[in-house]
Amino acid sequence: MIGRELDRLACAAQFLTRLPIPGPKAWSDDLLARSAGYFPLVGLTVGGLCAAVLLLARLAWPTGVLPALLAVAVGVMVTGGFHEDGLADTADGLGGGHTREQRLAIMKDSRLGSYGALALGLVLAARIVALAHAGGPWRAAAVLFCAHGLGRAAAVVAMHLMPYAAEPAASKLKPVARDVRAHEAAIALLIAFAPLLLLNPVIAAAATLAGAAAALWPALAARGLISGYTGDVLGAIEQAFETAFLLGAAAVIGLGWT
Repeated sequence: MIGRELDRLACAAQFLTRLPIPGPKAWSDDLLARSAGYFPLVGLTVGGLCAAVLLLARLAWPTGVLPALLAVAVGVMVTGGFHEDGLADTADGLGGGHTREQRLAIMKDSRLGSYGALALGLVLAARIVALAHAGGPWRAAAVLFCAHGLGRAAAVVAMHLMPYAAEPAASKLKPVARDVRAHEAAIALLIAFAPLLLLNPVIAAAATLAGAAAALWPALAARGLISGYTGDVLGAIEQAFETAFLLGAAAVIGLGWT
């Protein structure tokens, strides 16, 4: 039982990051499909690394945006830009296509278009600036830590609630096309919400509401324009939640509500 869960966690880490994680003894598509409940735990691992870089960078540069830039850059490096790539492809596909088939075809194209470039640049800039305004070093690190876990949980919830849009046989992410079970989504939410105890309740509530509202936009747009989600849409949902969570926390802190 424990060995099976550890295999699922290893699958999730290998799928979502570039970290040198030992693989499970018996890899299978079903094993990866059943690992979604651990996506937020992997996100918290990435968030923890980013938070550590932020704290160390703040020792050398107590003010300015450079520590935030380095922390965000580490997250991109650790994941290989996995979610950012999904955001860019989703923006290109939903923004540039005129039919469902065109949108899906554009999203599968590896080339970066104007919609994708704009979305990627604006989201990265927003995350960096919001993190730079998220209070003192430890508070900002806690906000960043929570944002990574909850962003992945938002994607898992979307996988549970939405149908898969593309043809699974033609997808490069076949296991993700399968349904996420209710208990897996519940595990993901439990893991993701637990670290909110590190934050002031007002910051936690406002940031989470902001993240959830932002994540709804790509989810609803994909539901209406391509009849469901793809792996790229999940990346866009994660990025939307993470960015809005940081912006919400920075807004509450900036307004002095804590």
